[in-house]
Amino acid sequence: MASKIAVIGDVNGHFPAVLGKLATLHAKQNFALVIIAGNLFASPSDATEEDAKNVQLLIDGKIDIPVPTYFALGSNAFPKEVVEKLASSDDELCHNLHFLGKRTTMKTSEGIRIVALGSQLDPNIIAGQSQDKYPPFYSDTDAKVLHGATTADILITSEWPEGIRSRSKVAFNPDVQPSEQQCIADLDVVLKPRYHFSTSGPYYYEREPFFHAPGEDTENLFPVTRFISLASYGNPHKQKWIYAFSLDPTTSHPVAPPSGSTMNPLIRSDKKRVAPDKEQALVYDDGHRGGRKGNKRRKHEPRGPIDASQCFFCLSNANIATHLISSIGDSAYLTTAKGPLPTSQTFPKLGFPCHLLIIPFSHQPTLASMEEEERHSTYTEMQKYRTAMNRMLQSRGEGDYGSVTWEVSKASLPHTHWQYMPIPTSLVRKGLVEAAFTALAENFHWPPFAKQDVGDGAAEATDFFRVLIWDPADPPEKQTSLVLRFDEKVRFQVGFGREVVAKLLRLDGRVDWKDCAQVQGEEERDVENFKKAFGEFDFTGE
Repeated sequence: MASKIAVIGDVNGHFPAVLGKLATLHAKQNFALVIIAGNLFASPSDATEEDAKNVQLLIDGKIDIPVPTYFALGSNAFPKEVVEKLASSDDELCHNLHFLGKRTTMKTSEGIRIVALGSQLDPNIIAGQSQDKYPPFYSDTDAKVLHGATTADILITSEWPEGIRSRSKVAFNPDVQPSEQQCIADLDVVLKPRYHFSTSGPYYYEREPFFHAPGEDTENLFPVTRFISLASYGNPHKQKWIYAFSLDPTTSHPVAPPSGSTMNPLIRSDKKRVAPDKEQALVYDDGHRGGRKGNKRRKHEPRGPIDASQCFFCLSNANIATHLISSIGDSAYLTTAKGPLPTSQTFPKLGFPCHLLIIPFSHQPTLASMEEEERHSTYTEMQKYRTAMNRMLQSRGEGDYGSVTWEVSKASLPHTHWQYMPIPTSLVRKGLVEAAFTALAENFHWPPFAKQDVGDGAAEATDFFRVLIWDPADPPEKQTSLVLRFDEKVRFQVGFGREVVAKLLRLDGRVDWKDCAQVQGEEERDVENFKKAFGEFDFTGE
């Protein structure tokens, strides 16, 4: 059952007014609990005589608190009277007001798991965990101890996780930047909280939700975290200082990333990346695996199946090249190809390579190997991406560019995907695209192409290669489909599509993606230029 919860930012001693407003809201909303994520008390340097009187009224139970309320340890030291009362009363300051603790894991009567790490990191604390729970400082060990909670519905921290704003489009321009810590980013990665609340002075920040990679511990579902940093009560900008929401801890994680979410921007500090050449060989297997030409393997070197955690097309792989990802849908996502065949000068009216991969979420070798419902939704969204990019080419290319999309549907490959590229309109209309694919297949003595649309491939009994060709004079969703079916007797080369298009564009020297490698800064520039051009056509809202 869902519970209504309210979370409040810095109160800074204004608790008589805040608790009065809370009582009014509670009468209408019937909150199960309230959390004060920031400073409940004024800074000692700013505290007045009136603040001291209010503290005593609170301790004496003369300020009404209508709902169980938990207050965190912020950046301000507690008044001496508060510390004395908490130490003598098992952290209950008065009726319905409880100290959340410096490092805390708790489960409410509603089944909501709350993890809190209060105060600010002090790197000079070297003796492990902080022994005194009231001073506003914690150690790196305090943060690591909380990993043992394994999961959380709500995470409360005074400081932000390092890197939280990467991949976000939400503007945030405070006068003073919030303090970010890697150990808090580690908590988000480990605990995968549904909500993470923090504070940011007089400013409010709510990041787009971000999803964590699915795995066995999440039953292959996508945990989603919402990071919200609340403004202080009475801030001059009139920004949001209270956040009310409903939470049902029994609700399962979504089966796919929700619309408008981003990938997890946080990287765990102890996560080791595989060597780049190994990473690229796994992802961009184009027939030159491991640096050997062709698809032959030594007899003593069998290729075992690659699971989702190793597959560099899978969002569950922690080492996926996330900076190349351009859009995330419900069943598939769009990423720029590493080592793209074109350069940023190949298509002058675009100004970026525009060599894209359309990749299903599902870790399957072919579309046909998916269950019917998943196959249908995945194929539909892959076509939706192809159509959206065709619309972009119509707009930017002014009729100069059609497109070509190709797919290798082969049961022995780890993860099916489509490759998409623009192609000069003149090559499409002269029939040279069809002719080039047909001619090279004949040179290899492969079976002939058939002009046929095989849809999601469910009816196909063999492996196949297909190419979809689009003329900009046609509607963006239209396609000319060619399919080449083959069996185990055919030594099909998975780099066939790239080789054909390279010949058409006279880019023979760029057939091998490893010869086209870019530094990450160049990749990020091309991705950003593509996203600017694609933005108005991106149906996901990314």
